Amino acid sequence: MTATAVPAAEPRISIWPGVSLVAAIVAAAFAVRILPGVSMFSPLIIAIVIGVVVRNTYGLPAGAVPGLAFSLRRLLRAGIVTLGLQLTLGQVLSVGGMGLATILIGLFATYFFTLAAGHWLGVEAGLTRLIATGTSICGASAVLAANAVGRESDEDVAYAIASVTIFGTLAMVLYPVVGQSMSAHNYGLWAGASIHEVAQVVAAGAQGGPEATAFATIAKLTRVALLAPLILIMARHVGSSGRAPFPWFVIGFIAMVGLASTGYVPEFVTKASGPITQVLLAMGLAAMGLQTDVGRLRAKGVRPLALGLVASLFIAGVTFVLVMGASLF
Repeated sequence: MTATAVPAAEPRISIWPGVSLVAAIVAAAFAVRILPGVSMFSPLIIAIVIGVVVRNTYGLPAGAVPGLAFSLRRLLRAGIVTLGLQLTLGQVLSVGGMGLATILIGLFATYFFTLAAGHWLGVEAGLTRLIATGTSICGASAVLAANAVGRESDEDVAYAIASVTIFGTLAMVLYPVVGQSMSAHNYGLWAGASIHEVAQVVAAGAQGGPEATAFATIAKLTRVALLAPLILIMARHVGSSGRAPFPWFVIGFIAMVGLASTGYVPEFVTKASGPITQVLLAMGLAAMGLQTDVGRLRAKGVRPLALGLVASLFIAGVTFVLVMGASLF
């Protein structure tokens, strides 16, 4: 009688080495924000920068890969869902009819203009969509949400985030200069309707005083709320090529907005959702940075950066005209 060979058990794949590495990078990202001049940047941006530096300086441990995939898929989408707890329908309505019209027109005009400009400049369609979404809505968070639908390369995502970070930071510095003669209401609406990152909007709004800061923040959060319909439109468009699954995380985002709008969510939960969302999104971005090859990023050239500039100028110009035009009536 011969013994029957027992197949060796497959080694268990652990996500913890990768998740631990990502968590360490996120902790460092939050820690360095205490340095002078760094606090103006979102921890999301700092996390991806640290991730890129680590990957391209020390390499990526093979055992970290499963944890990076978990952070990119599960944790990142969970962060987009919890983002919904920071928004209410009441905030959207408080912007007013003309304010909401300005935000809507600016957002969708910028998105479709950027798609057309990207085609004209010869930028890859996937990278163009990421830049269009990040510029028209909310910077890095929107790029991540768009990528969850389109599934572009890590280099495309890193390039798009670099673009919206550079031009959003420039806007944060230049808007207070251009908007000196504007009323606090108009300046806040303009900043919230066109600057990319929430942190950049708050910083720019602060230069116009407390009223401008408050209105800029509300306008910006209203713009963030429009992430859901735009991603659903994008999913339908990209899905026609057979690439994109239905973005269920957007349904979770909408559900959280609805829940927050009921008024039954305890205040401590709403407050806690902000830092939790930032940590979850930062972990996704850190993982993305760890998988980004700078050589491949550099090979994309300057055309995508030119697209980011054109898109940023477009949304700034369109929303400025709309805000100033509305103030005449």
